[in-house]
Amino acid sequence: MRKDFVFVSESVTAGHPDKLCDQISDAIIDHFLIQDPHARVRAECAVSKAIIFIAARFASTATVDCAQVARKVISEVGYNLPDFNAKTCSILSTFQELPPDPKADFDEQKLSDKGIDEVLVKNQATLFGFACDQTSTYMPLTIHLAHKLSRRLCAARLSKTLPYLLPDGRVQVAVEYKNRVPDRIQSIIISTSQEKPDKPAPQVLEADLVEKVIKTAFEDEALKPDKDTLIFINPDGPIVIGGPVSHSGLTGRKNAVDTYGEYSRQSQKALSGKDPMRIDRAGVYMARYAAKNIVAAGLARECEVQLSYSIGMAGPLSIQVETFGTGKLRESKMVELLKEHFDFRLAGILKQFNLRHLPALHRSGFYQKLAAYGQVGRMDLDLPWEKTDKASLLAAAAKLD
Repeated sequence: MRKDFVFVSESVTAGHPDKLCDQISDAIIDHFLIQDPHARVRAECAVSKAIIFIAARFASTATVDCAQVARKVISEVGYNLPDFNAKTCSILSTFQELPPDPKADFDEQKLSDKGIDEVLVKNQATLFGFACDQTSTYMPLTIHLAHKLSRRLCAARLSKTLPYLLPDGRVQVAVEYKNRVPDRIQSIIISTSQEKPDKPAPQVLEADLVEKVIKTAFEDEALKPDKDTLIFINPDGPIVIGGPVSHSGLTGRKNAVDTYGEYSRQSQKALSGKDPMRIDRAGVYMARYAAKNIVAAGLARECEVQLSYSIGMAGPLSIQVETFGTGKLRESKMVELLKEHFDFRLAGILKQFNLRHLPALHRSGFYQKLAAYGQVGRMDLDLPWEKTDKASLLAAAAKLD
């Protein structure tokens, strides 16, 4: 097991074309679920210069204008360029309306244990959840910092602190680890778009980003850049306009950004663009919840929970725990604790997290807010899978072993 290494994670702003597609897809999910919590929906989006393509399959009583939803997201993200804006971009769409799904028509809060057993998974997936004690959010420091910098980059544009910035941007953070503990910030790379190649000049852009983005983001961090930290701003030269004008986007292409910055394994299945009855979405949230509570209970400094589901089963065929040598219990014992105190069945997850009803409780959008800056580790949102309410229970149960 590696102990001393350098690890790099990436984050992108909400204006990155892939993230724009994720937000459009999840905004469509929100609109369906607000009207019809029992809706079954898959929504995919692709974007290129002045063109958006939306493909949706749904079984629902809801009526959703997907094109109008897409234009609203484009406007909110901040694209108002001659070659790409909410008013003039072309939107092509294809829809497949499916017959009603009677198996989705149930109230999970009223289900008995037998009823939960009768709600079966309709797709197969192996999913991962991870947590560690590197940050207060129980996330790896690299992705924690990358998200923080990309959000600060976006905030500097929206607040007009740096008014010349455009929506498309990406960040990479490299951290040196000693004995699997973050030791120093090795490098920071920020690539951001601007309207003109010489406004601002490269040296002005670098000074502004260091002062208004990097320094601000690290103000409350224990580990800060030092005199040897490498900082690169647009290392390949100015990015003029960026966004869909420069490169295409697709729903589900930024899985590592959505989860753990590749510090932990991921399923490679998209999270955005599907209703929460898809186990490859709901299961990721439950795996994170389980891993986070193990670390919060002090049972391990790092924990990865793996859940494997098969079609026609109510719960996972396999639950595995990996603590990378940091666990205080046998990993087999941790699996037993998870089986005893967590419900990994699909309907159990829906019931625990109220996943189908959250959009109706957050009318400004719920899943759309998850589609940029991470679907786990988000402490700016009240996410049920980020709670550590079972940590004391796990700690007490472990002491009885």
